[in-house]
Parts: sequence; C-alpha cells; structure tokens
Amino acid sequence: EVQLVESGGGLAQAGGSLRLSCAASGLASGTTLDDYGIGWFRQAPGKEREGVACVNDGGGIPFYADSVKGRFITSSDNAKNMVYLQMNSLKPEDSAVYICAVDCLCSADTYACDYRGQGTQVTVFS
Repeated sequence: EVQLVESGGGLAQAGGSLRLSCAASGLASGTTLDDYGIGWFRQAPGKEREGVACVNDGGGIPFYADSVKGRFITSSDNAKNMVYLQMNSLKPEDSAVYICAVDCLCSADTYACDYRGQGTQVTVFS
C-alpha cells in the first residue's frame, strides 16, 4: 500500500520561503513516482480542500492553482521516492495543512489523486 509522509512545515514570515518534502513508500515494484503522477493539496480551517499543484504520470508541465502560480514549484526525485513543494513569497493566506498526493490525474480544473498523506501545517505570519 502506498504511504506518504510529509515534512518541512512550520512557521514562516510573509515573503519568506519553505520547502515541503513528502516521502513515498509502497510503490509497486519496478515503478517510480513518474509512473504515478504527483500532487499537493492544502486545507485551511473552515475552507474546502484546494488543489495546489499537480503533475500527470510521465511528467510534463505542472498544473498550479492561480493562487500559487509563479510562487510555488513542485518536483520529485525518482531515485529517492521524494516529492517536494518549494514555496516562495509566502503570504498569510497560504497558511494551511499541506497534503502530498500520488497516483494523480491532473487537468487545469481538477486534480484527482488516489493516495494522500496526513499533511503538514504551514503557518505564515505578517
């Protein structure tokens, strides 16, 4: 069974940066993250879960939510089974629990992922 564990969350000042990491395990033998597609979601208190970034299997151009486009970058390391989310120019409205996901089908409007982690808290203060 695929398991995902996020890390790297914490406190950050507005305008600063954080890099989230996600360790993936339980992938099918002979497969890499490229075979699954990767994604990130976030959920703030009282708000619906929001798709932040998504990359289809096989790689390709990532999809990003308009709210983070130009500030966040997602990447993966197949050799380490790691997924990353580099977050720059942070804003207080970026505060949320950030959730890593794999086995994703991505489009401009929808990120659909089968496996998700528990999340890591990011709090941005001004």
